[in-house]
Amino acid sequence: MVGTGALLLMVTACAGQDMPTNLPEAPAGSVSASPKPSPSGSVLPAPAEPNPPGKPRLTVPEGSTPVPADKIDATALPAGFPREVWTSNGGTVLDIRAQEGGCGHALGEAAEQTGDHVVVNLSETKAQTNRMCTMDIRYPVISVALAAPLDRRTVVLKTTPPK
Repeated sequence: MVGTGALLLMVTACAGQDMPTNLPEAPAGSVSASPKPSPSGSVLPAPAEPNPPGKPRLTVPEGSTPVPADKIDATALPAGFPREVWTSNGGTVLDIRAQEGGCGHALGEAAEQTGDHVVVNLSETKAQTNRMCTMDIRYPVISVALAAPLDRRTVVLKTTPPK
C-alpha cells in the first residue's frame, strides 16, 4: 500500500511539470515515429508504404484497385477461404487476401501467366516443430508480382500444401 502511494505521488508530481516546447523539428525527408496532428487537431495516419511482393500486411495498399468478382476463379479454394484480389503498381502486382494461422505465414506465387489468365498458388509455411503456436486464423494481404499488367486476364486462385 505504501509503495502504491509513493508511485502515485511520483506520477502526479511529474505530471505537474511543464514539458519543453522547443523540441527540434525532424530534418526534411526523415521519418517521424509519432503521427502528426492535422490542422483540425485529429491525428493523421502514417501514409501506407508500398507492399513488396512476398511480404504480408494487414491492409490493402492504398490506391489498389479491386479485381472484379467475374475475373476471379476461386473454385479450387476451400470453403471459407478469402476470395479478394486487388491490383497495384500499374496492374503488375496482385494483392491477395490470404489465410494463415498459428506459426505459419501465408505465401503466394504466380505459377502460370498466359494471355487469358494468371494462376496463383497460395500456401502457408509449415510451423516449426517443438514450438508452441496459437490456434488463430489471420487474413493478411500478400503481394504477387506479375511479368505484365493483369489487364483483362482472370486470376485463378489455388492452394498448395504448406512449404
